[in-house]
Amino acid sequence: MMMHRLQPPAKKYFCLNPFLSRPSPFTDILRSYSLHTWSLNPNAYPDKINLKKHKVTPPLTRWPLKLSPKRLINMINQQQNVDLALQFFDYAGKYHPNFSHNPDTYHTIIEKLARARDFNSMEITLKELKDSRIQCSEKTFIVVIRNYGFANKPKMALRSFFKMNEFGINKSIRSFNTLLNAMIQTKRFDLVHILYKNCQKFGIFPNIFTCNILIKALCQMNNLESAFRVLEEMPSQGFVPNPVTYTTILSGFCARGDLIRAKRIFDEIITKGWVPDPITYTVMIDGFCKKGRLMDAVKLMDDMEENGVLPNDVTYGVVIESYCKEGRSGEALSLLNEMLEKKFIPCSTLCCKIVDLLCQESKVDEACVLWKKLLKRNCIPDNAIYSTLIYWLCKGEKIKEARKLFDEFEKGFLPSILTYNTLISAMCEKGELQEAGRLWDNMIEKGCVPNVFTYNILIKGFSIIGRGREGLRVLEEMLEKRCEANKSTYAILMDGFHGSTDDIMKLLVATTSRGFLLDLDSWGLFVDKVICDREGWKCSLGRILECAA
Repeated sequence: MMMHRLQPPAKKYFCLNPFLSRPSPFTDILRSYSLHTWSLNPNAYPDKINLKKHKVTPPLTRWPLKLSPKRLINMINQQQNVDLALQFFDYAGKYHPNFSHNPDTYHTIIEKLARARDFNSMEITLKELKDSRIQCSEKTFIVVIRNYGFANKPKMALRSFFKMNEFGINKSIRSFNTLLNAMIQTKRFDLVHILYKNCQKFGIFPNIFTCNILIKALCQMNNLESAFRVLEEMPSQGFVPNPVTYTTILSGFCARGDLIRAKRIFDEIITKGWVPDPITYTVMIDGFCKKGRLMDAVKLMDDMEENGVLPNDVTYGVVIESYCKEGRSGEALSLLNEMLEKKFIPCSTLCCKIVDLLCQESKVDEACVLWKKLLKRNCIPDNAIYSTLIYWLCKGEKIKEARKLFDEFEKGFLPSILTYNTLISAMCEKGELQEAGRLWDNMIEKGCVPNVFTYNILIKGFSIIGRGREGLRVLEEMLEKRCEANKSTYAILMDGFHGSTDDIMKLLVATTSRGFLLDLDSWGLFVDKVICDREGWKCSLGRILECAA
């Protein structure tokens, strides 16, 4: 069927406001759906929608005569702006003469609002649903409860569960399990146990998934004994524990460090004829690694592959991280290469640990080569990795290489204050204050705010080249920007003054005159420096005491 963008025959369309001879400014809130045109009457729309938020062009002013619930659902699902989706929903129901909402259209808009965390509009829509006497299904409330859990609103999740009866919906084990999961997500583990004990009062009988959720809650509460008791009682209730049940308890014992009971549960899984999945193996491997039993972890990883279960990226990451902790860069690199061969992409945290280990072993060049290789494999760069490489390059007095690496990173990312501080510090240590100044300006232009450490670096740079008074000007700028100096700031400045009591007093006045309070350690520095001045120490000390008062 041909769609028309031009003005269609009047008999196929109706106009919500026939008195509009030209598009109203408010019609900017609407945008086209497919190739059809739609029309709004903004003056008739309820006040609760803020139309000023949106400007969508081109403005189209007519609706088609035929609008089915399925078509409206597609409109709502494809509309990224939740406010506009709600406007489509409301206009269709209130102003289209041949359209009526059904349970599916209500479910769609409620799900859209819930996922967008627009709970106020969602609750208003639920009330409209209730008043309309349209019979919705349990799945609508499952969506509501689940999203309240995601949003860390346990009370609202509970309230939604209990008001299902008002909508004529019978609660089932599906909505009950959703509620328990919401309590897990909101860390209300105590409520999981209470609800479980009272589930039959709601006319609900638990299933295997309910038991697994309860066990998870008990493990999170570190009540492993009760969790194990639930596991043992499951057969008497007609439930057969599954691998998820065992893995949950296994994870609890590993987190506690009780590897004896964890291994017993792991062996029981195998005894029952189940093949542990990668998650179960990884939980046990991680337990060994955290207790320093790296050889047991590696052996279990070998057994895993022999049993036809392939390690995943988390499995590799756990073992590689343990190799890094033990300073075994060779084994870590070997396993990393194996991981890359299997097309897994290591996370930036893991990359940083390997890079840092190589640098600690004075293999900075090798670390840089490795990082270039990882970048080609689509590893995501971050400030931590670049700061690490820049730090070690600077420590090896390779300032040019460090700056080159910094420039590469800056092309696609915003360096953190840590990255800037690392490079500025190295430049100042080498006496390259001009380059440090350019980098400082670059940092300010990018909106990265210097901290006390950044200022201390620059002050120290001036002190190193014998320009302590320039450092005092940096301090004054620092204080003007309301960045409070610390003991290190004063120590660096006073060392740069080479015992000049006058400069020390200027420093004290510059600080106290701006309303900054010195701590006891900083006062101690001033007093110690002044007392060293054998001739004028009494006078200077008196001036210090005046400032302190």
